[in-house]
Amino acid sequence: MFERKWLVIAGEEAGPKSNKMGGIWNVVDAEATTLAALMSSGAIKDEILPGIIVAGPYYGHAGTDWHKSLNRVTDMTGFEPYDGDDEVTEAIAAMGSKGMEIISGVRHYKGIPIVYLMFKTSDFSRITSEYKGNAMRLCDKVKTEAFSFIGLDSLKYESMGNGQEYTHYLNLSYAISEFVLELVTIKAKRSKDFTDKAISEFAASLMPSMHVYLHCHEFGVFYALARLEKLGISVNSVATYHATIPGRASGHKSLQKILDNDGSWDPKVPENMARLEALSSYADVVTAVGDSTRKEVKLFYGIDSIVVRNGIDDNGMGISLEKKKNCREKIQAFLSDTIQKVYGGVPIPSKRILPIFSISRIEIENKGYPDLLDSLMLLDRMVNLQIVAGQQDEDIRVVCFIIAAHGPKSNVPEGFPLNLPDDILLGEELRLQRMIKERKLEPAQLITGRRRVTAVLYPQWISGHDGGLNMNADELMSGCIAGIFPSRYEPFLLTGLEAGKEATPSIVSKVCGFSDALASIKRLVMGMGGVIVVDNIDLPYNETITDYALAMDYFLDTYVDDKVKYSLLCQEANLLAKEMNWLGPVKEYYELLTGVCIVQEEEEK
Repeated sequence: MFERKWLVIAGEEAGPKSNKMGGIWNVVDAEATTLAALMSSGAIKDEILPGIIVAGPYYGHAGTDWHKSLNRVTDMTGFEPYDGDDEVTEAIAAMGSKGMEIISGVRHYKGIPIVYLMFKTSDFSRITSEYKGNAMRLCDKVKTEAFSFIGLDSLKYESMGNGQEYTHYLNLSYAISEFVLELVTIKAKRSKDFTDKAISEFAASLMPSMHVYLHCHEFGVFYALARLEKLGISVNSVATYHATIPGRASGHKSLQKILDNDGSWDPKVPENMARLEALSSYADVVTAVGDSTRKEVKLFYGIDSIVVRNGIDDNGMGISLEKKKNCREKIQAFLSDTIQKVYGGVPIPSKRILPIFSISRIEIENKGYPDLLDSLMLLDRMVNLQIVAGQQDEDIRVVCFIIAAHGPKSNVPEGFPLNLPDDILLGEELRLQRMIKERKLEPAQLITGRRRVTAVLYPQWISGHDGGLNMNADELMSGCIAGIFPSRYEPFLLTGLEAGKEATPSIVSKVCGFSDALASIKRLVMGMGGVIVVDNIDLPYNETITDYALAMDYFLDTYVDDKVKYSLLCQEANLLAKEMNWLGPVKEYYELLTGVCIVQEEEEK
């Protein structure tokens, strides 16, 4: 009997590059490429290797994204057209006959094809379909069927403030599950083309049996798992939590909820999204990216899960001292020139400006921004005392970029982000900027002489054309002396690993999901290493922010006074990132999905 296997990696952020990247997009992309690399190397000892499919939404042009502030646009340029004469093409055609459009493409990674299927769901309200003999719009069929299968009350959920988002997830999950249905049932449908039973059976014997493995990232596609189960379609499935909705709503309070075994939901939890998230129970295996997330899944949904950590793409993981030098000099020159242009006064020598950064979602309390700002005030006092005592040059200045935004901004003013008028800020961006000013940490204070340390809000998706530094994320991280991530709620913290990939030391809170991994890292520097963990769980607040300030001071002093030791700190941060690559997690996912174990020696190869 012939067999054909397909491994489908699905997610709301799955797909090709768009104007919104990072987070789960990186996770899905890394899983697909790492899996392809393992196949190419011969590490996977499976008789029949599965084809790799990445499945996600299609946003053909500006305005089609349900999230209007993100306004994502799917970029399929650079992809080869997928024109394989196989069951995937047949399933795509079958979807088209039902009015559902799939935009397809293929890229090759280390010689292995990765098929991208982007599902266009924005026109479901214009497609005529049928359910139980009644003609209706496809969007209505999706909701009616979901209520029939599992009691999803879409009439209630779509009327909520985030109803458009809920409807999008439901439609996307429907489309993905319908494609899998077509793929799995192709053999049965082909054999029905023959009226003669003997010929039909003979034809069926010549067709491959189809096996599909479905890995769903995050709640936006969890309904696909439930629908396939209700339709009786056999697939091997894994559902992965990168956080939980009740946990994110509770934020830093979720730790106390776990300790108290309090599974009640915060009033801010959107019921419709949480209802979709609970559908992970229909997966064969549920995974979580960290132990705290695993505990949240059990606490809020009563679902058992196992931990499969996140990782980082280890391509280009080598340390480029030249890149770090060039990027740092670019940042320093930009700050020196822009501060002088915006605020006037005596120019600050570019070499005496020490840049550090923090980057995360615009969730002020969850990401610990109040802690960061308070620790910067302490750092300012420490730097000032060092200058008075003659331990630092008088013109030393520390600039901390706080990169957090609701969405991309166009037509930012000249001098951005040092020139940051309130009228370009939205919601929490405005609140965060006011918190900076309340503490007298805005960059203007460098000119007045009140501060030696300042916080610069950078409310933009950083890129080579963002209107500010005009640097990509890797360049900014590479050019900064250190990163600081003081989160009070953080399921994993990929950005900490991204900093390590660029050989930039960092400070992370104990809450962060990967902090436990630091215990096993090989230390190159005695005492404080290239990644410092600050206890923000058990220590009093004043001690926590003091430790953040001391850790920042340590990295800055080492950079200024001992370049050899600072280089070792950079190497150590890079070593952690290397050890946290994607090989381990992808091996675990593949075994969970297929039952095939990739042995250690083959993985190392």
